[in-house]
Amino acid sequence: MGSVGEERLRTGKGGEDAAVDHLVGLGYRIVERNYRCSLGEIDIIARDGEILVFVEVKSRRSGRYGGPRFAVGTKKQQKLSLLAQFYLKQKRLYGSRARFDVVAVTVMSDGENRVEIIKNAFDLCYGW
Repeated sequence: MGSVGEERLRTGKGGEDAAVDHLVGLGYRIVERNYRCSLGEIDIIARDGEILVFVEVKSRRSGRYGGPRFAVGTKKQQKLSLLAQFYLKQKRLYGSRARFDVVAVTVMSDGENRVEIIKNAFDLCYGW
């Protein structure tokens, strides 16, 4: 893998670590990280009180392609909705209250992370 790919992986991993730290600091309890199944991956699954939260983390080093909060489009929302439904069924969490949050991590020029949580960022999408 080239250095650009390695840099993207480092940015992504660092962003997820920053997101977890921030969520824990706000009282979320992390249930799983990088949940994978045949349908794809959910970055973070957490509990915010009694609510199960499916978290998508978007990290950026610059605003060249738009801020990270705008990186979860309709297709990604549909995919995350499908993954969440699969997870709930697999874990037999029928009737659980759940929501989708997006954590936007911007790596600043000084190396610090600016973390923003968009709670209830989108509704469950049907359309598959």
